[in-house]
Amino acid sequence: MEDQVFIGRQPIMDVKQHIIGYELLFRHSADADKAVFEDELKACSSVLVNTMGDMDVQWLLGDKLAFINVNEAMLMSEFIELMPPQRTALEILRSVVAGEAVLERCKELHKLGFKIALDNPQLSTQLEPLVELADFIKIDSLSVSTQEAYKLFQKYSAPNVQMIAEKIETSDQFNAYKEIGFRRFQGFYFARPETFTAKVINPSFDSVLNLLNLVTQDSDNIEIENGFKRDAALSFKLLRYINSVGFGLSCEIQSIQHALTILGRKQLYRWLTLLMVTAGENSTPPALMKTSITRGRLTELLGEGYFDKHDRDNLFIVGVFSLLDAILKMPMDQVLEKIQLPENVSEALLNREGVYGPFLQLTEACEGADSKRILELAELLQYDAAKVNECHIAALAWAESLGI
Repeated sequence: MEDQVFIGRQPIMDVKQHIIGYELLFRHSADADKAVFEDELKACSSVLVNTMGDMDVQWLLGDKLAFINVNEAMLMSEFIELMPPQRTALEILRSVVAGEAVLERCKELHKLGFKIALDNPQLSTQLEPLVELADFIKIDSLSVSTQEAYKLFQKYSAPNVQMIAEKIETSDQFNAYKEIGFRRFQGFYFARPETFTAKVINPSFDSVLNLLNLVTQDSDNIEIENGFKRDAALSFKLLRYINSVGFGLSCEIQSIQHALTILGRKQLYRWLTLLMVTAGENSTPPALMKTSITRGRLTELLGEGYFDKHDRDNLFIVGVFSLLDAILKMPMDQVLEKIQLPENVSEALLNREGVYGPFLQLTEACEGADSKRILELAELLQYDAAKVNECHIAALAWAESLGI
């Protein structure tokens, strides 16, 4: 159990709620809610070596950054250089004393391309010398008043510094910090959306729902084709998807009928599921779409050792649809009245129970970096940390590769 290190992550957003990076949270034990550096480097170096070492290849971060908490030992070690410098922000813990050696090391890492992030430097005089090197400065919105946050923004804000408001948990906080001038945000407001009151579903959602129901009922291709033809945007998306590079087809598909034949029912069902999340793209924050799609893939991957292909498709649906209440801004039971899903899928979505329930619960625990819960569920499913982390990173890579 000593070496169980789980990775949690939390998105960091810009003002339009596009993800610009992830803070990666290493949890060394079930009851740790903060990163623990036992045996100095043991916990984190093992994660860096095993999981992050080939992140360049495995996790298509694109232009996104990985924010990693580092203590003094890790900062001074060579392990840190395993990370791709252009994509890594080193978040220096407040326990670090910025003496001459630390300052020199930070300058050196900066030259290599690493970004330096400071977490609430106002709380530690020891970090003061690093302020001039900082690319990012985080302010904890729960531990300061709005007035104090305004003063700190004035104090630290500079052309070369991006200020991040962290622990943003409500839309009021988000708006207040936006008003102050913050343009980067982190917190559960983005990753754990609230359930809203009922709202009318817009036409493109209706079209997708209708098609999903037709596919579930095994309707014939003509009916499905007509469903597409009633929504020009949907038809366009289907043809664009089937003619994309990913399919590697030698000729262009120009008819809906031909596209449906090539795609097949399983693939069509999966594609429509993704479309449910992206159909209302004007109103759904990109971070919410990305979270839901990552959930789908992670839930599916976690079930690989347990289920056949059909059930894994259902796990994908469970993961993606688990945020539909937030995306459609209506309670989950009302969402499920509009779409016919297998009973065990509905059971997982409504109560996190049934045969798929534990897999969705583990996905949600990974997303929230809830280490105690991760450990309980991983033990229940007989997984170790390495397996959970491998699935988690693979899911992130897949979601990035979709370019959504």
